[in-house]
Amino acid sequence: MTVILTPYRSDLEEEQVAAISELVAKDLSEPYSVYVYLYFLKEWPGLSFVAMDGDKIIGTIVCSLRSHHERRLRGYIAMLTVHEDYRGHGYAKQLIKAAVENLAAKGADEVTLETEVTNFAALNLYQNMGFIRAKRYHRYYLNTSDAFRLILPLTKKSTIPLAFLEPSIETSFMDKLKNASIA
Repeated sequence: MTVILTPYRSDLEEEQVAAISELVAKDLSEPYSVYVYLYFLKEWPGLSFVAMDGDKIIGTIVCSLRSHHERRLRGYIAMLTVHEDYRGHGYAKQLIKAAVENLAAKGADEVTLETEVTNFAALNLYQNMGFIRAKRYHRYYLNTSDAFRLILPLTKKSTIPLAFLEPSIETSFMDKLKNASIA
Protein backbone atom coordinates (compact mmCIF):
# COMPACT_ATOMS: atom_id res chain seq x y z
CA MET A 1 0.00 0.00 0.00
CA THR A 2 1.42 3.34 -1.13
CA VAL A 3 -0.29 6.36 0.36
CA ILE A 4 0.36 9.79 -1.10
CA LEU A 5 -0.59 13.15 0.43
CA THR A 6 -1.93 15.73 -1.98
CA PRO A 7 -3.66 19.08 -1.63
CA TYR A 8 -7.43 18.98 -1.98
CA ARG A 9 -8.32 19.56 -5.65
CA SER A 10 -11.37 21.65 -6.47
CA ASP A 11 -11.46 20.17 -9.99
CA LEU A 12 -12.26 16.83 -8.32
CA GLU A 13 -14.70 18.42 -5.88
CA GLU A 14 -17.68 16.15 -6.44
CA GLU A 15 -15.85 12.90 -5.76
CA GLN A 16 -13.48 14.27 -3.12
CA VAL A 17 -16.22 15.94 -1.08
CA ALA A 18 -18.28 12.74 -1.19
CA ALA A 19 -15.30 10.71 0.08
CA ILE A 20 -14.45 13.30 2.76
CA SER A 21 -18.09 13.36 3.85
CA GLU A 22 -18.16 9.57 4.19
CA LEU A 23 -14.94 9.51 6.25
CA VAL A 24 -16.00 12.31 8.57
CA ALA A 25 -19.52 10.91 9.07
CA LYS A 26 -18.05 7.57 10.10
CA ASP A 27 -15.27 8.80 12.37
CA LEU A 28 -16.17 12.14 13.94
CA SER A 29 -18.77 12.66 16.65
CA GLU A 30 -20.29 15.78 15.06
CA PRO A 31 -22.85 15.32 12.27
CA TYR A 32 -21.30 17.73 9.76
CA SER A 33 -23.26 18.74 6.68
CA VAL A 34 -21.65 18.68 3.25
CA TYR A 35 -22.00 22.47 3.32
CA VAL A 36 -19.48 22.63 6.17
CA TYR A 37 -16.81 20.94 4.02
CA LEU A 38 -17.69 23.10 1.05
CA TYR A 39 -17.44 26.23 3.18
CA PHE A 40 -13.90 25.42 4.28
CA LEU A 41 -12.77 24.06 0.92
CA LYS A 42 -14.11 27.02 -1.07
CA GLU A 43 -13.14 29.77 1.37
CA TRP A 44 -9.60 28.47 1.92
CA PRO A 45 -8.54 26.55 -1.19
CA GLY A 46 -5.07 25.11 -0.90
CA LEU A 47 -5.19 24.67 2.89
CA SER A 48 -6.68 21.17 3.03
CA PHE A 49 -5.08 17.85 2.15
CA VAL A 50 -6.15 14.31 1.35
CA ALA A 51 -4.24 11.05 1.78
CA MET A 52 -4.73 8.80 -1.23
CA ASP A 53 -4.20 5.06 -1.63
CA GLY A 54 -4.42 4.83 -5.39
CA ASP A 55 -7.65 6.62 -6.26
CA LYS A 56 -9.20 6.10 -2.80
CA ILE A 57 -9.19 8.88 -0.19
CA ILE A 58 -8.17 7.27 3.09
CA GLY A 59 -7.65 10.43 5.13
CA THR A 60 -8.18 14.16 5.14
CA ILE A 61 -7.36 17.33 7.02
CA VAL A 62 -9.55 20.40 6.47
CA CYS A 63 -8.15 23.79 7.50
CA SER A 64 -8.66 27.55 7.48
CA LEU A 65 -6.58 30.67 8.08
CA ARG A 66 -8.03 33.85 9.58
CA SER A 67 -7.18 36.98 11.47
CA HIS A 68 -7.51 36.51 15.23
CA HIS A 69 -8.66 39.82 16.75
CA GLU A 70 -6.58 41.62 14.09
CA ARG A 71 -3.48 40.77 16.10
CA ARG A 72 -2.26 37.47 14.74
CA LEU A 73 -2.95 35.07 11.90
CA ARG A 74 -4.53 31.83 13.15
CA GLY A 75 -4.56 28.54 11.31
CA TYR A 76 -7.37 26.20 12.25
CA ILE A 77 -7.72 22.45 11.83
CA ALA A 78 -11.45 21.92 11.44
CA MET A 79 -11.39 18.19 10.73
CA LEU A 80 -8.87 15.36 10.64
CA THR A 81 -9.71 11.75 9.99
CA VAL A 82 -8.03 8.62 8.68
CA HIS A 83 -9.95 5.51 7.63
CA GLU A 84 -9.81 2.90 10.40
CA ASP A 85 -8.01 0.36 8.16
CA TYR A 86 -5.13 2.83 7.71
CA ARG A 87 -4.67 3.97 11.29
CA GLY A 88 -1.44 3.32 13.14
CA HIS A 89 0.76 3.98 10.09
CA GLY A 90 1.45 7.67 10.74
CA TYR A 91 -0.91 9.10 8.10
CA ALA A 92 -2.66 11.42 10.56
CA LYS A 93 0.74 12.75 11.64
CA GLN A 94 1.73 13.27 8.00
CA LEU A 95 -1.52 15.15 7.29
CA ILE A 96 -1.02 17.38 10.34
CA LYS A 97 2.60 18.05 9.40
CA ALA A 98 1.65 18.97 5.82
CA ALA A 99 -1.13 21.27 7.02
CA VAL A 100 1.00 22.98 9.68
CA GLU A 101 3.89 23.53 7.25
CA ASN A 102 1.48 24.94 4.68
CA LEU A 103 -0.19 27.26 7.22
CA ALA A 104 3.21 28.42 8.49
CA ALA A 105 4.34 29.16 4.92
CA LYS A 106 1.23 31.33 4.51
CA GLY A 107 2.13 33.34 7.61
CA ALA A 108 0.18 31.65 10.42
CA ASP A 109 1.34 32.62 13.90
CA GLU A 110 -0.40 29.62 15.48
CA VAL A 111 -2.58 26.62 14.66
CA THR A 112 -5.59 25.70 16.76
CA LEU A 113 -8.19 22.95 16.93
CA GLU A 114 -10.67 21.33 19.28
CA THR A 115 -10.88 17.67 20.20
CA GLU A 116 -12.98 15.67 22.63
CA VAL A 117 -11.46 15.30 26.08
CA THR A 118 -12.06 11.55 25.82
CA ASN A 119 -10.24 11.18 22.48
CA PHE A 120 -6.97 10.08 24.04
CA ALA A 121 -5.42 8.96 20.75
CA ALA A 122 -5.96 12.42 19.23
CA LEU A 123 -4.77 14.22 22.36
CA ASN A 124 -1.63 12.08 22.46
CA LEU A 125 -0.94 12.64 18.76
CA TYR A 126 -1.36 16.42 18.90
CA GLN A 127 0.55 16.84 22.17
CA ASN A 128 3.44 14.77 20.80
CA MET A 129 3.52 17.19 17.85
CA GLY A 130 3.83 20.21 20.16
CA PHE A 131 0.20 21.29 20.60
CA ILE A 132 -0.68 22.48 24.10
CA ARG A 133 -4.00 22.48 25.95
CA ALA A 134 -5.23 26.05 26.16
CA LYS A 135 -8.85 25.78 27.25
CA ARG A 136 -11.60 23.34 28.13
CA TYR A 137 -15.07 23.87 26.66
CA HIS A 138 -17.84 22.22 28.67
CA ARG A 139 -20.56 20.39 26.70
CA TYR A 140 -18.99 21.63 23.46
CA TYR A 141 -20.22 18.87 21.16
CA LEU A 142 -23.78 17.87 20.32
CA ASN A 143 -23.22 14.60 22.19
CA THR A 144 -22.57 16.86 25.27
CA SER A 145 -18.91 15.85 25.46
CA ASP A 146 -16.35 18.42 26.58
CA ALA A 147 -13.57 19.59 24.26
CA PHE A 148 -10.04 20.84 24.69
CA ARG A 149 -8.82 23.76 22.58
CA LEU A 150 -5.27 22.92 21.52
CA ILE A 151 -2.80 25.48 20.19
CA LEU A 152 0.50 25.03 18.38
CA PRO A 153 2.52 28.25 18.62
CA LEU A 154 4.47 28.89 15.41
CA THR A 155 5.86 32.36 16.05
CA LYS A 156 6.84 34.36 19.11
CA LYS A 157 3.77 36.52 18.50
CA SER A 158 1.53 33.56 19.35
CA THR A 159 3.00 33.36 22.86
CA ILE A 160 2.19 36.98 23.74
CA PRO A 161 -1.24 37.64 25.29
CA LEU A 162 -3.54 39.51 22.89
CA ALA A 163 -3.86 42.46 25.29
CA PHE A 164 -0.16 43.20 24.77
CA LEU A 165 -0.27 43.11 20.96
CA GLU A 166 -1.11 46.10 18.84
CA PRO A 167 -3.81 45.55 16.22
CA SER A 168 -2.16 44.60 12.93
CA ILE A 169 -4.49 46.42 10.60
CA GLU A 170 -1.71 47.68 8.40
CA THR A 171 -1.85 46.82 4.74
CA SER A 172 0.80 44.10 4.94
CA PHE A 173 -1.20 42.08 7.47
CA MET A 174 -4.44 42.37 5.51
CA ASP A 175 -2.60 41.57 2.28
CA LYS A 176 -1.07 38.52 3.97
CA LEU A 177 -4.52 37.36 5.06
CA LYS A 178 -6.04 37.98 1.63
CA ASN A 179 -3.22 36.17 -0.16
CA ALA A 180 -3.38 33.25 2.24
CA SER A 181 -7.10 32.74 1.64
CA ILE A 182 -6.89 32.76 -2.16
CA ALA A 183 -3.71 30.75 -2.64
